Amino acid sequence: MTDQEYLDKAEALLRAVELSCDRINEETDTDLDNQRVGGMITLTFPNRSQIIINLQKPLHEVWMAARAGGFHFRHDGQHWMDTKGEGEFFASLSRHASGQAGVPLKFSS
Repeated sequence: MTDQEYLDKAEALLRAVELSCDRINEETDTDLDNQRVGGMITLTFPNRSQIIINLQKPLHEVWMAARAGGFHFRHDGQHWMDTKGEGEFFASLSRHASGQAGVPLKFSS
């Protein structure tokens, strides 16, 4: 993957996270705050816990830090997959965000 292909796919992922946050806030009572600065998004939940998603441009990866730990994702040609075989990015984000929010949350591409 070229640097530009990585940037295009990574930007699409970050935008999808932002749109999912907007949808979640419109459709539920969850007060999910999302703040983006460059290639990083910070999700803050009502209990003040956070999930941070940021781009790792030199590695062509997307990293996610959640209460459950840190996770690295690399694009496999179709999806952003965990580098340790723990699954797809949006499924992982949904699982960890739900755990931190205490209610089911669904993020999607």
